[in-house]
Amino acid sequence: MTHYVDSEVGRLGTVLLHRPGPELARLTPRNNDSLLFDAIPWVGRAQEEHDAFAAALRERGVEVLYLANLLTETLAVADARAELTEQVLSSPRLGDTLRARVADHLAYLDPAALADVLIAGLAHEELRISPERPGGIVYTLMDRHDFVIEPLPNLLFTRDSSLWIKNRVGVTSLAMRARRRESTLTNAIYRHHPRFVGTEFVYQPGLEHLEGGDVLLLAPGVIAVGVGERTTPAGAERLGRQVFAAGLAHTILVVPVAQKRATMHLDTVCTMVDVDAVLMYPNVADALSAYTVIAGADGDDPRVDGPAPFLRAAADAMDIDQLRVIDTGLDPVTAEREQWDDGNNTLALAPRLCVGYERNVETNAQLERAGIELIPIAGSELGSGRGGPRCMSCPMVREPLRR
Repeated sequence: MTHYVDSEVGRLGTVLLHRPGPELARLTPRNNDSLLFDAIPWVGRAQEEHDAFAAALRERGVEVLYLANLLTETLAVADARAELTEQVLSSPRLGDTLRARVADHLAYLDPAALADVLIAGLAHEELRISPERPGGIVYTLMDRHDFVIEPLPNLLFTRDSSLWIKNRVGVTSLAMRARRRESTLTNAIYRHHPRFVGTEFVYQPGLEHLEGGDVLLLAPGVIAVGVGERTTPAGAERLGRQVFAAGLAHTILVVPVAQKRATMHLDTVCTMVDVDAVLMYPNVADALSAYTVIAGADGDDPRVDGPAPFLRAAADAMDIDQLRVIDTGLDPVTAEREQWDDGNNTLALAPRLCVGYERNVETNAQLERAGIELIPIAGSELGSGRGGPRCMSCPMVREPLRR
């Protein structure tokens, strides 16, 4: 199977999604902040909204893969099962006695049930404990609502834990503790699932912090990397070195992004909707800057130029006169509201065709006026984790762009 992505807007062929499930039902007012959600979602409605999103993609000829299905199939491989079980058991918070009980519990599960636990977690009261084999002091001192294995409600946002650059996959190094097991699951899928046999990696967990929402493939050979709340400058530098060494790009634009919840990733303020057009939050459009990084010759360190205005640096790297800019909203107040509601976070299915949340009425009207066809989807519950259609999708196959 050939997987290949060289842009943000080439016609989408295959995408990885995660349909939200019981892990969302684990969210409570007591834990939603630590699990990085701004509200407690209505799970059934979130699933309906996600199903409609997937249906809209299929109607346009996109193959939709589900992460949970791939994980279940991966866990049928003995090495993968051992690897992921060991990762869970290695947590120092368990202690020796509880670790043994968790190992016993997981050993009884078939691949589908084990996948459910790895995604939705394992609550204190769900662990099989008997008087003959008690859980020890750690289990005894846990609150009955605590998790022995924590859930992964942010797995919904498949963009962050992996990305494709041409024919190589990057499994990222997620910054927030609540999300780090996501990369472990994704890494196992790409290493052990039969579909991905022979896949080469351009990034792997354990390297410097890097998240997929900060990586935009502006054009073949040109990659923008946001640095801020989730991706560090060291992560951007490491990705640059890796892609230069593999011959996957000639230019990296490193783009500082304000370290705020509303702008946690570059794709919360800017996404591409055509080969020469970006949807962009107007409050940052003129202020956003970029450092241009070019591969060094004969093993030399990459050359760094700048800073320069992002839009100018991007156009120069893409070898076009200028990037067309479509503003979020129509006025400062509407722009701020719709940026918060992921108005910028669109998923391009092809040049001038994208998916966006229906609630961002003014932004969607701006797109239509600019000649961009928008497929609106509901997102009242899906958006409670601060992510839109781009965040919820990891493209694996796009038609190459022709220049």
